[in-house]
Amino acid sequence: MRVTVFVKLKAKQEKIEKISDTELQVWLREQPVEGKANKELIKLLAKHLKVPQKNIEIISGKTSKHKILEIIM
Repeated sequence: MRVTVFVKLKAKQEKIEKISDTELQVWLREQPVEGKANKELIKLLAKHLKVPQKNIEIISGKTSKHKILEIIM
C-alpha cells in the first residue's frame, strides 16, 4: 500500500492524523538532521499501524516534508 505523508517537524508532541485513506499528516519532534526525522517517522508509523519497521520504506521525498511511503501489511 502506498501512502502520502505530510510531515511537520519540531512539534511539541508526536501525533498522526488521517486525511484520507492514502494520506496522513504526521507531527514529529525530531530535527531533520542526518535522517533522524525519517527514522522517527518510520518508527512512529510502524507502532501506529502495528507492522514491523522493516515493512515501511520511503519511496520518494527523503529530504522533503512531502513523502511517499510503501507499507507492506
